[in-house]
Amino acid sequence: MALKGRAAVAGIGATEFSKESGRSELRLAAEAVVAALHDAGLHPADVDGMVTFTQDANSEIAVAREIGAGALRFFSRVDYGGGAACGTVAQAAMAVATGQAEVVVAYRAFNERSGRRFGQAAPGALRAPTSQGLEMSWHVPFGLLTPAGWVAMCARRYMDAYGATSEDFGRVAVAARRHAATNPRAWFHGRPITLADHQASRWVVEPLRLFDCCQESDGGVAVVVTGTERARDLRRPPAVVTAAAQGSAPGQMMMTSYYSTDPGDDMAGLPAMGIVADGLWRGSGLGPGDIQTAVLYDHFTPFVLVQLEELGFCGRGQAPGLAADGELELGGRLPVNTHGGQLGEAYIHGMNGIAEAVRQVRGTAANQVEGVANVLVTAGTGVPTSGLILSRDR
Repeated sequence: MALKGRAAVAGIGATEFSKESGRSELRLAAEAVVAALHDAGLHPADVDGMVTFTQDANSEIAVAREIGAGALRFFSRVDYGGGAACGTVAQAAMAVATGQAEVVVAYRAFNERSGRRFGQAAPGALRAPTSQGLEMSWHVPFGLLTPAGWVAMCARRYMDAYGATSEDFGRVAVAARRHAATNPRAWFHGRPITLADHQASRWVVEPLRLFDCCQESDGGVAVVVTGTERARDLRRPPAVVTAAAQGSAPGQMMMTSYYSTDPGDDMAGLPAMGIVADGLWRGSGLGPGDIQTAVLYDHFTPFVLVQLEELGFCGRGQAPGLAADGELELGGRLPVNTHGGQLGEAYIHGMNGIAEAVRQVRGTAANQVEGVANVLVTAGTGVPTSGLILSRDR
């Protein structure tokens, strides 16, 4: 059964994005879900399915109780950190398309700045009696303690392979902050940066500077997925799920896939995203030329450039040229992260990027791109990941 066109995002909701929410993660999740249902014109009793991240601390049954949902007929979780984001919508769409549920809510909520901070070192990770603990035991004892450290290895390889520079990474950050500056939802609303600001920012892990790294945020985001026919009768225009895909590369590890023996699969690429790209293009029948704007997971700036290449928007090593020519900004050939991304709006594990894609399809984004028919969205990179193409209805 093909998924194309059978399900749609009918509602989006979010809390404010902050550095200290002052309330529990469960409350953030419930607020986001209720807001998404209100946006769709649905009631909590309509919900019969829920999907979230494996890492989310709020169980489906707890969120269902808090919002007053009835019986659940479908619930699922997706693993691998931010790589789960688009996967939650994929799971929801499949549940709807196969009749497992009629209204599925995908949500993510956390106090990632005032609570557990993912960017900090986790020296105890290697002692966990799990397969991931085993992976970490190959890196943590030797000083690779944080996501920034793990990604810096790949960024340095990309610079070596293609001659990319710190300024190339900085142009991604400047574009994101420019978009955030005119987005009232963004934490960095009204606060753009220049390339000189980027170059003056401190090293986090060379070659990554502070402005190459995403924010730490508190907040919650939820989206409501239902059948496309039903969505057409609801409050907002549907954002149709034209394609959804997940991908994990041979030899995949959690942000430390340094050991491939395939000569065409070195650290300068993101092979899991290449697998997602293949699934999206095959599933949709579309190609890069059919996409008007993209929301690319930007926990670190170098991986935005690599994603553009894996998705086929340009050749290997050519993405820095797109950034230098302004093609990734409003008015360019492919505006990227028009909400400011996780660098500029907030870091909600990619779920706020899905909400931005829905706004672009509806024509209601703060930085609206003209003539949007199809938006491509990606989830976390360096890990098993996922992607979506959301489209205007008919």
